[in-house]
Amino acid sequence: MMKGKKKILAISGSTKKNSSNNSILEFISESYKELLEVKIYDDIDKLPHFNPDLDNESLPSIITDLRNHIQSADGIIICTPEYVFSLPGSLKNAIEWNVSTTVFPINLLLLL
Repeated sequence: MMKGKKKILAISGSTKKNSSNNSILEFISESYKELLEVKIYDDIDKLPHFNPDLDNESLPSIITDLRNHIQSADGIIICTPEYVFSLPGSLKNAIEWNVSTTVFPINLLLLL
């Protein structure tokens, strides 16, 4: 017996609103809506550039929100394009904002 839907945070590495990555995440959300509560994080393009000097008590609210979404998720799906054999800068930036925390444990991640 299932105790409820698992909360999944879906992050697209693309900043393009109509990207194929967003379409994949929307497909997953719709296809598994009976099992999963999928929150598609769509503010990756609004995150400030990572700066360790800002990672303190005066943390930008958008970063606090991102960390709260990550922390409250049962799992995380990241769907990203490849840019020059690597991650897009926007996704790397989002990950870097969490390096000083334990909100991003590796067992939560599913990369597509």
